[in-house]
Amino acid sequence: MAVKIRLARRGRKKAAMFDIVVADSRSPRDGRFIEKIGTYNPQTNPATINFDGDKAFDWIMKGAQPTDTVRAMLSYRGVLYRKHLQLGVIKGAISQETADQRYTDWKEQKDAKIEGKRTSLGTAKEEARKQRLAAETKVNEARAEAQRAKQAAALAAAAPAAEAETTEAEAPAETTEEAGA
Repeated sequence: MAVKIRLARRGRKKAAMFDIVVADSRSPRDGRFIEKIGTYNPQTNPATINFDGDKAFDWIMKGAQPTDTVRAMLSYRGVLYRKHLQLGVIKGAISQETADQRYTDWKEQKDAKIEGKRTSLGTAKEEARKQRLAAETKVNEARAEAQRAKQAAALAAAAPAAEAETTEAEAPAETTEEAGA
């Protein structure tokens, strides 16, 4: 029986999430599986990959073949590097302590790199939000200034018309007084 480590789709339409499962290669994609070892959510940035590294390592060492996507995930999380080191221990090239030390050093560097990406994405997102807010504030101030200018122009146009009306009202009163004298 050929055993594969592969993805099983779940989630709603256009919002897929995947289970990382160990299954017989002849079973359907979303069908029967031997063991579920984790989940994968490609909707987040960076993609969320949660799986039990020890179980995946055990299955890899037993001969389970990962699909291309799962192989990339296992490599990203260091399971394949751990297998490489363990094969060196089995062959006698390095000791178990050396292999464990190399793996923990690699894991710390990788975790720091992932956290750095996560924080840089967060700061970039926050900076973009601040820039959008500043641009929106600038547009709102320009609109308010245009509105004030329009109101000032309307008042300025209304003031001469009001003065003209008051002078016209005074002029006939003077003519009537002159005519009566």
